[in-house]
Amino acid sequence: MKKVLLFLSIVLSCVFGSNTIVNAQVDVYLDHLNIYVTTYGRIAIYSLPDTTRQVYKTAILVGTGPTTVSDLENDYDVEEPTQLLSTPTFGDYEIYGSYNNAYSSNPPDVLVKQNVYCWQNQNSIIVKYTLINREPNSIDAIIGHELIPEVQGTYAGNDTVRYSTASKIISVTKNEAVGYKPLSNNFKSLGAFVYYSDYWLGDTTFYRILTYSSFDSLFITDPNDPNVDGPVLIPAYNSSTIATGDSVEVYLAIAYGSNETTMLASLEQAQQKYNQLTSVESDLNNIPLDFTLEQNYPNPFNPSTKISFGLPQRSSVVLKVFNTLGQEVAELVNESLEAGTHSYSFDASKLTSGVYVYSLQTDAGVISKKMTLVK
Repeated sequence: MKKVLLFLSIVLSCVFGSNTIVNAQVDVYLDHLNIYVTTYGRIAIYSLPDTTRQVYKTAILVGTGPTTVSDLENDYDVEEPTQLLSTPTFGDYEIYGSYNNAYSSNPPDVLVKQNVYCWQNQNSIIVKYTLINREPNSIDAIIGHELIPEVQGTYAGNDTVRYSTASKIISVTKNEAVGYKPLSNNFKSLGAFVYYSDYWLGDTTFYRILTYSSFDSLFITDPNDPNVDGPVLIPAYNSSTIATGDSVEVYLAIAYGSNETTMLASLEQAQQKYNQLTSVESDLNNIPLDFTLEQNYPNPFNPSTKISFGLPQRSSVVLKVFNTLGQEVAELVNESLEAGTHSYSFDASKLTSGVYVYSLQTDAGVISKKMTLVK
């Protein structure tokens, strides 16, 4: 049996006789990746078994003006410690923490809630950022990511950076590869420059690139020059108006591969997980007495329908769709879910008309029903 190693590192400090978490970081060791999240939320990724760092930094940026950009190095302080959740809401493992601007107290006053979803046998992760406006007034915020890849454990040039407008994938390759995919729909631009010392001091550089309007290169010097450092990448989203107390969410997929082909395959896995994450609606307050699978609605349907099921207790759940020959045509859910009622929107636009069987497998057994697609 494969041995799963999972390590949670927490540093505790005793203050006046009471234990207070002042410094916490999380290490999760998967089959092929080590996911490391620091005290203030910086995400790093190492390939296994060689423990080579492939991603040095992943962090969020929130800008409202040339001198008002909230970033990890200058502004973040801990609100809720970085922690491994004992019961993940999604994925095999979930790392959570929230970070405020108390270190600098400079605007914008936003709270960043960060959820990192990991899978034991998958070479990609999904990061969900929930940004809450704590300013007394609404803000117009440009949100972006601060990304520093470290492919093959080195910053020393020779990185090839590509962006595909078709797939919205940012690829950073030497022989091995790291890929990023902003998953939110309002992705607008990608700025890049060669790493230089203290680029993060002050907000001007960040805001200039957050307000960039294209996917062209912004490299200060040739990134393929072995005498310079590697790239810093800042993908950004269209400006969002966030009312006081309101929030917005953005999602980012990150993948590693021993070559670009395997990296792209891993990003595709992350895309499928994201589709599941954002398509399942859950009501954890409505807990049924038994495991149930409802008739899809509408039925017949074209091209989408909703499939609902109920769990009286937490359970492993696999929800699949088969054609009348017994061939699997879609896997909608494959994870552990909390007790409650759950609904999934199934898009059959790529399937032909006919009768299909949807099957729910839980800890209690298997339930199946038929549905009809009419085009």
